[in-house]
Amino acid sequence: MINTVVHVTHEAVEKIGGIGAVLEGLLTSGHYQKSVARTILIQPLFNRSGGADDRLGPDGEVLYSSLDGRLGHQYGPAFARIEAEWNTDIVYGHRTFGYPGAELTTQAEVVLIDVSRMDVHRINHIKRLLWDHYQLQSDRYEHSWEFDQYVKLAGPALACLQAVGAAPRRSAAAEPGPGGSGSPAKLKLHKGTGDHCVVISHEFMGMPTALLAAADPEHDYRTAFYAHEVATMRRLVETSAGYDTMFYNVLGRAIEQDRYVEGVFGDQHPYFKHPLVARARLLDNVLAVGDYVIKELRFMGSNWSDVQVDLSYNGIPAERVSMERKLASRGMIREYCRNLLGHEPDYIFTHVTRMAVSKGLWRDLSVLEHMDRQFEKRGWRGVLLVLSCGAAPRRPGDVRQMEADYGWPAAHRFGLPDLSDPEADYYAWVQLFNARARNIKAIFINQFGFSRDLVGQAVPEGTTFHDLRIGTDVEFGQSIYEPFGIAMLEPLTYGGLCVISSVCGCRGFVDNVTGGADSPNVIVADYTDLNGRSAAGLSLEDLLAMNRDFRRQVERKVSARVAETLVGRLPVDDAAREALLASGYELARQMSWDVVARDYFLPALDRACRRERTRQMSAG
Repeated sequence: MINTVVHVTHEAVEKIGGIGAVLEGLLTSGHYQKSVARTILIQPLFNRSGGADDRLGPDGEVLYSSLDGRLGHQYGPAFARIEAEWNTDIVYGHRTFGYPGAELTTQAEVVLIDVSRMDVHRINHIKRLLWDHYQLQSDRYEHSWEFDQYVKLAGPALACLQAVGAAPRRSAAAEPGPGGSGSPAKLKLHKGTGDHCVVISHEFMGMPTALLAAADPEHDYRTAFYAHEVATMRRLVETSAGYDTMFYNVLGRAIEQDRYVEGVFGDQHPYFKHPLVARARLLDNVLAVGDYVIKELRFMGSNWSDVQVDLSYNGIPAERVSMERKLASRGMIREYCRNLLGHEPDYIFTHVTRMAVSKGLWRDLSVLEHMDRQFEKRGWRGVLLVLSCGAAPRRPGDVRQMEADYGWPAAHRFGLPDLSDPEADYYAWVQLFNARARNIKAIFINQFGFSRDLVGQAVPEGTTFHDLRIGTDVEFGQSIYEPFGIAMLEPLTYGGLCVISSVCGCRGFVDNVTGGADSPNVIVADYTDLNGRSAAGLSLEDLLAMNRDFRRQVERKVSARVAETLVGRLPVDDAAREALLASGYELARQMSWDVVARDYFLPALDRACRRERTRQMSAG
């Protein structure tokens, strides 16, 4: 058993995106709970307003908070010393983790540190250490608050780990060898992983803390980088006109030619995340959530060629539901569509995602344009429900007012509380699609959740977001950059058809489970397929020159193929739905968080611990 695992992240209190889902899944895994004695989550304190009971969210309990005068905890005197030394405030407590369908819940310790007014001399000392040990030029990125706050977090974060007794001290420097003072010295080594405190940097945010921990001369930390993406590569994909169509063809060719990102795309150091991710190779291990993430890390530079990178896929929900529950949830969603549009669809399509260019939302509409012709021939009707929010969540009062005034979300108006700028751009595509399509309509719900107070009175009484995931027939997820992609596989366990792009990391997990055979529940859209042209016949310069027009030609052809496949896979009756329910659950069961913890995550942590011991032994 590992004594302590520390997760440094921006989602210690609130699940915002993928990292929050990873923490939720891992921490509630039985294998994780059996193998990790203590879990601590650390992040900056993002907001000083509010009271103590709000700081760790609805599932949290604050045990110490200097902001709120809650000082009576046993760690209080040690925290007070840290606050005085660093000119900061600390919030400490517990948070309960769980999710619908999870068999277990668990509590983790949470530490929030206010970095807004910290002592400048101490911060400069940390920056000097990062330069001395790693040549990290922090002053170059001080204009970025996002970079600077995580550098500021590093020093007091390690001080807090020491205060709560989570940081094991290093053994005495050396002991004489058995032959006396002239024999080689032997370092005192741990006998197993149980004594370790493993500091995990989730993405770039925890890198300053992990780097500082690795250089600590007094405390015996192990360190790991959890690559939920490769920030440098995400930026290149999202800002190029050719998106994934260009980038992944370039990546493949560059790897063949032993060329790396800066030799192909130019200097990346102006982007503040790049130097932090580049130094992840100096930690004890690197965990990558997908097969492409490993390739992208290798593409960072030749100095990554011999770095230990362990595959650690994300898990997905694996919940068995009855056919009766499936049909009941589906009935609620069909009733919602009837309340908005006046008819119940034969098929429900969904896409639940962040409002970001990487999610490729326009590709769903392109597939459905091709499907609409087939639906018209067959007399079928379909509805696409897109849940994606590009602004702060709408208040229940605003939802009721918009619904009453103009039929939100079937119709929208520009400007808050309704459409923000990115939402307005997407809604323009939805309007164009709805004007052209006859038998399939799209409804854009710019709100997360699926209950009456959040989405309006058209939602049948008692309906929840869980019903939306259970009841859908098809979930889209044709991203241009998706290191793994949990959301697009969430309906899998409920018998949904999942449409993913070939660059989604979850594809590798599916292939591992199926042995590369086609799954009836998963359809892969390959937008890197160059319209049948072989990339081998194109130079690297030709591939780099792919523009928007070429990429759109590819998208049109690929979306037509996806539409044809999807029409052929749609269940035509309840017997077909029941078959998809059985096959989907069986696949999801083999991709659960328990499987991920047992087969991927925990072995990777063990290798981090053992590799450090090997390195110490070699040094001795």
